[in-house]
Amino acid sequence: MRIRAFAAAAALTGALALTAVALPSAQAADAPPVTKPAIGSVFGKQAKSASAATTASVSPTVSNVTVNGGRAIVAGTATVQKINVSLTATHASGIQDAYIALWHGADPNHVDGYLGPNEDAAKCTATTATTSTCTLTITVDPKSDLYKNALAGAWLITADVLAKDGSIYENVFYHNHYIKRFSKLTVNASPEPVKKGKTLTVTGKLTRADWERGTYTGYGNQKIALQFRKADSNTYTTVKTVTADSTGYVKTTTTSTTSDGYWRLYYGGSATTSSIAATGDYVDVR
Repeated sequence: MRIRAFAAAAALTGALALTAVALPSAQAADAPPVTKPAIGSVFGKQAKSASAATTASVSPTVSNVTVNGGRAIVAGTATVQKINVSLTATHASGIQDAYIALWHGADPNHVDGYLGPNEDAAKCTATTATTSTCTLTITVDPKSDLYKNALAGAWLITADVLAKDGSIYENVFYHNHYIKRFSKLTVNASPEPVKKGKTLTVTGKLTRADWERGTYTGYGNQKIALQFRKADSNTYTTVKTVTADSTGYVKTTTTSTTSDGYWRLYYGGSATTSSIAATGDYVDVR
């Protein structure tokens, strides 16, 4: 939760009152609910209340809500990231402000993760008299924001817009965006060098960020591709696919080619974990 989300800590969302609490440290996996600020607290007195709005009021229209350039947010155990978010909005009176946030939970009554914008107001750049593109940033700190591993996966995007006449747009469920656990993968091919046509043994281990422990732990039972590229090529080709054991350890054998080159392991990722390719291990064939 950042500047405006903090200011809205005791706000009501419709008829729902969500109690404000601070997120615990990354080691505390069972956190109390997190406040999702209401539209009135996001824009304050600038926005018309529901009772003040006229029947003729028309809400702004919103499109192209983008988080992190459309890429999943991938978080390790310590590195703090600042994520760019933006949207395009249109209203006859013009656009004054916008608010974009990410939240995780069963519904707005049960929010266990919230990432609000850093800025007090969005930077809204008009492209026409009625349309603007508004930008903000969101900071993701795995040590505080991602306090339990169950937060990996789909988050919901909240998109709010304030028009210059005080009309508002609010969509708590605009669409999903993924926050994933960063993964690592090692590889070792032996023997080095190897004779043509002889058995080559490739080992490695897949791990991923454990947000609760603040370290990396083995990620087991995942499909891992064994890949090879010739020394004079930039393209890897999958030789076979194997399954890591329960600890993330991978061991497989293959017949050496007639060419020198690089062997690597590759994990394609999932809804909760990033994809990763190990740095290729060069093997000289003799």
